[in-house]
Amino acid sequence: MIDFARARRIMVDSQIRTYDVTNRALLAAIDEIPRERFLPEGQEDLAYTDQNLVFGDGEGGHYCMLAPMVLARLLQALDVRPGDRVLDLGGGLGYTAMVLSRLGADVVSRVTGQALADEARRRLAACGGAGIEVVAGSLTGNYSSDNHYNAIVLNGGFEILPDSVTNRLADGGALAGIDNSGGAGRAVLYRRSGSAFSRRSLFNASAPTLAGFSAAPAFSF
Repeated sequence: MIDFARARRIMVDSQIRTYDVTNRALLAAIDEIPRERFLPEGQEDLAYTDQNLVFGDGEGGHYCMLAPMVLARLLQALDVRPGDRVLDLGGGLGYTAMVLSRLGADVVSRVTGQALADEARRRLAACGGAGIEVVAGSLTGNYSSDNHYNAIVLNGGFEILPDSVTNRLADGGALAGIDNSGGAGRAVLYRRSGSAFSRRSLFNASAPTLAGFSAAPAFSF
């Protein structure tokens, strides 16, 4: 039987601390949260491997659990503070939302598929994350016009960033994800200032492109 607590400690020490993650609150949250409880049944032994994990089905949609180092560095770049309102897109069974909640954020997690949302709520509640709001629906649409967020995290890649998503950022807010538009993936951070957006390249990374974030195929003869 796997000693998950030991595996989690090794993950933090060998996969995360060694890749320039220094935020103490973030390290503490990752060290405390049982990542294995946010994987599908029978897949728990993959929880602390250094890789993206893709799960899901046709009804609930596929989702990606980002590699621990990639997720940690994205969240560190967002610099989430207690009281921040954060939108977690494509978060699957809720692990990213749980980490954000431990950082003191007010989290809305949006997933594709009602069954996935229901299961995420169950697992979050079992781990003390009952206050996290989980919404089922398109990752790119049906947003209330008065909902704005201090931070948005994409649990996957994008080729385009729909206005329906970037418009949800509050002034001064930041969005982090994996840009797949150039072929090789690159983790990036966008920050909003008024109606303008700045972009900062972070590090090389790869992740499957999220549903609704793919570019339209180019027409060719």
